[in-house]
Amino acid sequence: MGRKAVGLPQGVEIAGSSVRIRFTWKKERRCETLPYPQTPKGFAAAAGLRAQVTQLIKLGMLTDDKYAELFPNSRYTLARITPTFGNFTQTWLDSKHIGFHTRRNYLRVLNKYWMPHWAARRLDEILPSDVRLLMTKLDWCSITDRNAAVQAAKAIFAAAVLDGIIAENPMRSVERARAPERDIDPFTPAERDAILADLYAHQTGARLTYASFFKLAFFTGMRTGEQLSLRWADVDLPGRSIRVRATLEKGEVRENTKTKRVRKVLLVDQAVEALEEMQQLTQGGEFVFAPTSGKGGHITNVVSTAYHFKQSMKRLGIRQRRQYDTRHTYATVCLSAGMAPAFIAQQLGNSIQTLLKHYAKWISSSADWAELDKLKTPNRYEIGTATASEASEPAQ
Repeated sequence: MGRKAVGLPQGVEIAGSSVRIRFTWKKERRCETLPYPQTPKGFAAAAGLRAQVTQLIKLGMLTDDKYAELFPNSRYTLARITPTFGNFTQTWLDSKHIGFHTRRNYLRVLNKYWMPHWAARRLDEILPSDVRLLMTKLDWCSITDRNAAVQAAKAIFAAAVLDGIIAENPMRSVERARAPERDIDPFTPAERDAILADLYAHQTGARLTYASFFKLAFFTGMRTGEQLSLRWADVDLPGRSIRVRATLEKGEVRENTKTKRVRKVLLVDQAVEALEEMQQLTQGGEFVFAPTSGKGGHITNVVSTAYHFKQSMKRLGIRQRRQYDTRHTYATVCLSAGMAPAFIAQQLGNSIQTLLKHYAKWISSSADWAELDKLKTPNRYEIGTATASEASEPAQ
């Protein structure tokens, strides 16, 4: 309890070796300890500060920010200080159980796009209008980068909302950007065969992994991440099938596929050969595609597979395309051969609607003519000649 000394100004008291003032604000009694000495000069300074505070209260001009300015060490001030975007983001990152590569990608987009502008700003000072303005000024490296940066910032502000630090998410109206759909650009069967022959000719020892990798890609249509996360436990060579249940994302195996469904892929002879080749190279490891170093584990970088693929196309003089186009090649070859769309969709892990949307023009032309044949009728029409049914019709 404070001690009111005789002769002290109103609302000023001694507290231990300090000076304290009392007043009422927001229908609540407040007491603030001040760094003034217990001298006439110190008591006068405390009284002057109290008079300033009570005048601001009377005029309705004492705000939280002004209170924090007058009493920076107050327990009320410290309890309501809103963290800066930089400080809160660091706390948010530290609290997340994520892998090294995911954390590194978060740090990259946060430091590149948001920190230069918001690191020192309080979370409650960042308004939707500030977000919209900054979004128009930022120089995005790619749509993928933009979406990653927006996703990270949205998650950070959403966490601040849940913690009661801010009332609403200023990024709430920012939508994910949609990249224009790429044209389907498959390899021809001749190009496919030439690339595989070249890879087998130029890779030796453990590096034959890359040749087997693309043989499996061309003859199953599996996504790159699905192949790189493929385990021997999910391969059934006697049954000539693979169970696809995981994918590689940002260098780490995620126990789920892009479509969130496990699927069974049936294997043609070339795909079985690729897996038998890998059996010899991995010799019982967990993952099908072991690294070229032969140290165990598996390839965790799609850049390495893409590099060997591009080098092969360069040597052959084949127009450069993505390694993902091996999937398009499988789909278009199957459709051109007249295979049932439902079966191909199951192999690829797509819906039939998605399959037809992307690959309809590769359905064999003979099937197109078969559809047109359905329009044929037994009637024959000749100029100047009416059929029996036409002749029997009454005149109009």
